[in-house]
Amino acid sequence: MATGITRCYRAVACVLRPIVSAMTRKDWHGKENLPRDTGFIAVSNHVSYADPITFAHFLYNNGHPPRFLAKSSLFDIPIAGRLLRNLDQIPVYRGTKRARDALDMGATVLDRGDMIAVFPEGTLTKDPQMWPMVARTGAARMALEQNVPVIPVAQWGADKLLSPYSKTLKPFPRKTITVIAGPPVDLDEFRGQPIDSVLLRAATNKIMATLTSMLEDIRGESAPAEPFNMRDRKRDQ
Repeated sequence: MATGITRCYRAVACVLRPIVSAMTRKDWHGKENLPRDTGFIAVSNHVSYADPITFAHFLYNNGHPPRFLAKSSLFDIPIAGRLLRNLDQIPVYRGTKRARDALDMGATVLDRGDMIAVFPEGTLTKDPQMWPMVARTGAARMALEQNVPVIPVAQWGADKLLSPYSKTLKPFPRKTITVIAGPPVDLDEFRGQPIDSVLLRAATNKIMATLTSMLEDIRGESAPAEPFNMRDRKRDQ
């Protein structure tokens, strides 16, 4: 069972929730798909710096205080870093000998029955039409190593609150934020097998395909046949 919501978490939420509610309208669906009896990983698409706030708002209001994977550099900022630690967030040390630390800390969170929130793309999408792009494999690795479900949570509308890569907030008029949690991604075909790069890529692609399909329903349009790939940038822009 989950450890519950800490005093620090409640204090921060007490400040932020009224502010976010004043700027947004909730179009939320699928809370019944959020597990109550096990730790899990919630994954979402990423188009705006406001996404973590709208994503966290949905999760927290439905009884799941999220633990995010965040850049380790944020934890070096004096006040912000202390707050992130008190909120039990998880630093990610990319490209260093400590890269594995995030997975180990994530395992501790999941083992105790709490949940982790992840943007698998690792950064704002570079797709010109803001569709999900090829993602990193960390979420899939944690899900398979810890044998926990992955819940896809598609969201849309945060870009109206804060445009991609912008730092200028547009709080008024209130923006409708659509957030939909779907059933767990079926990863059974990947479980119980040796975890290697090929398997992780296949599992990650299935997770992102599910998110993209959900986003197509929200947006009422079709995504490109192939997701944008930052490594080769072959798709026309």
